[in-house]
Amino acid sequence: MIDHLSITTTDLDRAQAFYDPVLGALGYPRVNRRDNAIGYGVRERGPEAPAYISVYLTRETLVPDNRHWAFRAPSRAAVRAFHAAALKHGGADDGAPGLRPNYHEHYYGAFVRDPDGNRIEAVTHRVEDNE
Repeated sequence: MIDHLSITTTDLDRAQAFYDPVLGALGYPRVNRRDNAIGYGVRERGPEAPAYISVYLTRETLVPDNRHWAFRAPSRAAVRAFHAAALKHGGADDGAPGLRPNYHEHYYGAFVRDPDGNRIEAVTHRVEDNE
């Protein structure tokens, strides 16, 4: 459904230090860096490709409340890796990895706040026999 999206930051270097390992845990490599933006993922890989993510420098000092981006993870292990990377690189826990049966039986997600306060999530809907 989503082809690309933009997240804002007040400090591009700090954002890169956070998003490189966090999005890398989900398979989104950093593919470019400009004076005012960082890009993750690969554009134009076809209809099944994940969204392209841009992190833009902003002059604003506050992040609007209730902004939320959820990234599809390939597995529950990737959700846990995303969460661990976020906490290690300046993020704040906003919901530990685990099942969220109030969403549906196999919804497995983790929520964090990035250093600017953006709420991001990794989620998988896969059924995994070994967990």
